[in-house]
Amino acid sequence: MEILGVLLVLSVLFGLGVAVLVVVGLVKAARAVGEKMERQEAKARRAVENVTLKAKTYTQTGPQGQISAVRLRLRTSLDGTRQVLQGAVAQDGQLGESLALLARLDAHAAELDGELRMLEREPDAGRVAAKLPELRERAERITRSAESMRWAAQDRMHRFAEDELSRLSQECENEAGALRHWDAAAGAAGAAGASGAAGASGVSAAAREAGSAGGSGAAAGTGTAGGARPGLTDGRGGRPSAEDLLGLADPVAKLAQRLRKPSAGPSAG
Repeated sequence: MEILGVLLVLSVLFGLGVAVLVVVGLVKAARAVGEKMERQEAKARRAVENVTLKAKTYTQTGPQGQISAVRLRLRTSLDGTRQVLQGAVAQDGQLGESLALLARLDAHAAELDGELRMLEREPDAGRVAAKLPELRERAERITRSAESMRWAAQDRMHRFAEDELSRLSQECENEAGALRHWDAAAGAAGAAGASGAAGASGVSAAAREAGSAGGSGAAAGTGTAGGARPGLTDGRGGRPSAEDLLGLADPVAKLAQRLRKPSAGPSAG
């Protein structure tokens, strides 16, 4: 009985816990749905207001049209900056600080928009003319601040995208070179073959030069020995002359010696 009582108590507690969890889940779901509907409603209402302000800008003249133009430019600038920052904060966490600054700036813009709305309903034209320059100057300061953050965020995203693209391009080039590994091997083999061919051509040229030098020496020796062969009667190279062969050498010599002697004169005859 005691065990059954304990089990019954545990079952009741478990059922209560499940019921509490179900109720909490339903409340959270209903709250999330309500917040989403509120956001959608706020967006729709803001879109309608923007369209209305744009229509007033083109249709109304004087201070009323100027107030509508200031409100429209203020809203457009803040909305554009918010879209840029919210779209890039997932990739760049540092933009979260920019979103916090934009929220503070948006609070000032909402306050200024309320003042402009009240001034738009002001029947006194003198007061409208007196207050409008001050409110326009505040709107310009808020707009410049929002645009500065938006442009800085855009430049930051462009810079990050450019750096990432440069790194990706380099990695692709390296991968392409690795895939064409046979080109590198063929280039190395071609360089080695060219070096070997250059060495072989150098050796062949040296051999040809040595052979031509030897041939020139042999040709010179042959020319000296038998190329310009002396004749039989030139008296060179130890060969006898024609006078020697005919036996005229001695009589000619004696005749020449006799002719060289001085004559004795007529008295001696």
